[in-house]
Amino acid sequence: MTELPPYAQSLGIRVEADGVGGPLLVMPFGDHLLGRPGFLHGGTIAGLLEIAAFSALYGELGDERPRVKPINVTVDFMRGGRTVDTHAEGRVTRIGARIANVTAEAWQNDRSRPIAIAKMILLLDRG
Repeated sequence: MTELPPYAQSLGIRVEADGVGGPLLVMPFGDHLLGRPGFLHGGTIAGLLEIAAFSALYGELGDERPRVKPINVTVDFMRGGRTVDTHAEGRVTRIGARIANVTAEAWQNDRSRPIAIAKMILLLDRG
């Protein structure tokens, strides 16, 4: 994914590097991302995970650009996001003719301690 969508841009998300499963994304901390005092809003974390998942999927699809529709999205919040930069990376676990399974993980200072994980089942409308 070369250009991030407007929502990602409004969150300040940028591509930092190529990761193992997809692009490594960074969402720099900013006051506009706060929910309760001292913590990131859960919606911003979920938004970062969605962008990471779609970035990994589009990287896997190459030049093909089917319409992608979420069938099921689950976000597990593991711990509160603090007022530091947040990283995320998506990974395609299965891709078929009509369905793709993608996971995404978000962390802050320590990748082995994720703050949230998303699991997505996506419909690929190649029609």
